[in-house]
Amino acid sequence: MTASLIDSIGWTLLHFTWQGLLIGCTSAVVLALMRNTRPEYRYNVACAALLACVLWPAAELTLRLQDGGASAAHLRFADQMMAGARAGEASLAGWLQEQLLWIVGFWSVCAALLALRMAAGLAWVRNATQAPLAGVEWQARTARMATAFGITRAVRLRVVENLDSPLTIGWLRPVVLVPASLMTGMPPDLLEALLAHEMAHVRRFDYLVNLGQNVVEILLFYHPAVWWISGRIRTEREQIADDLAARHLGEPRRLARALSELERLQFSSHHLAIAANGADLVTRVRRLVKPDRQALNWKASLPALGLAAACLSLYAHAANDRSAVTPALAKVAPIVDFASCAKPIWPAASFKAEHTGTVTLAFKIGDTGRVTASRIAASSGHVLLDEAARTGIMKCRFEPGTENGKPVAAWMNMKYVWMLKDGND
Repeated sequence: MTASLIDSIGWTLLHFTWQGLLIGCTSAVVLALMRNTRPEYRYNVACAALLACVLWPAAELTLRLQDGGASAAHLRFADQMMAGARAGEASLAGWLQEQLLWIVGFWSVCAALLALRMAAGLAWVRNATQAPLAGVEWQARTARMATAFGITRAVRLRVVENLDSPLTIGWLRPVVLVPASLMTGMPPDLLEALLAHEMAHVRRFDYLVNLGQNVVEILLFYHPAVWWISGRIRTEREQIADDLAARHLGEPRRLARALSELERLQFSSHHLAIAANGADLVTRVRRLVKPDRQALNWKASLPALGLAAACLSLYAHAANDRSAVTPALAKVAPIVDFASCAKPIWPAASFKAEHTGTVTLAFKIGDTGRVTASRIAASSGHVLLDEAARTGIMKCRFEPGTENGKPVAAWMNMKYVWMLKDGND
């Protein structure tokens, strides 16, 4: 990675800490106000919030990379000069700037590990699609149920050992996996209720949405708001599937009894699939048996209010000290145009004595691009060579440094090497 790319990614990740808090707080307030609306509406709000968590940093990263052209041009002069005029007092932003390489490296390693975990899950899903098909009677029931849900794709029912709950995988060629223990130990009418729940997932392409959630969780794993929003999406999705299944069955209590049976089973660990035992089973059963209006829980809203206060505090701090938050983007060092001047003249006495060395010069460039002061930062060991280099380079044209886009006076350091080649300079 280039330095500009690391800076762009690093600052984008850091800025998402407050961006994610703002999105999380806003969605928490909206969802609290919508607590008694249909789960479809809350699901759409949560999905929009998670999408915002992706689009906001993506837009910022794009802008940073587009603006990186000027920074990249400046970096080409790194071999000829060194940065001048640094702040005398180190700020938090300056410290973070120095740690960007470690921050981006840590994020890359963790994201790679989570991506490998997702790849392992996809491999398990692929192997699960090769499990034995259920009996002819159950295949026929599944086909009739898919038709009743308006599903035009063929849905296969397969039996899997060592599975706790029915799972839905795939979207073009969906497959419903059923634990072998349920096929033999659960009454057919209750098992049919669970299959109706899975058909609701198939109809809504929930598996595809769930894959997208996993990708977002990998990229933004470090932010709690992303995990909370993604969890709300899964909760609302299960309630939507429950409602669709209950309407299809015409018996919400039958689905509630089926979910009660699943409560005694261990939850599945395959997060890439859509399971019937997702979310809080007790809450889902209570909601099916006795739907009721939810009262606003002020204690539960306190964390959201605290996050909102933190967001406002961070925003106010950023507004008061914006220049200190992004010093690397706000300040640009002066640049010398070497094509505008000739090489420094080698002093005759030094040339005859074959003196060589490297001198480090410091120039103060005014806001007009003219040299207003100069000094020898590190001598070559020969005074004549030092003064000749300073006199010659002072005749060059300079691009003044800028701060927030405005020319400012600033110091810059550069090196000049006196070296003999074949008797010539």
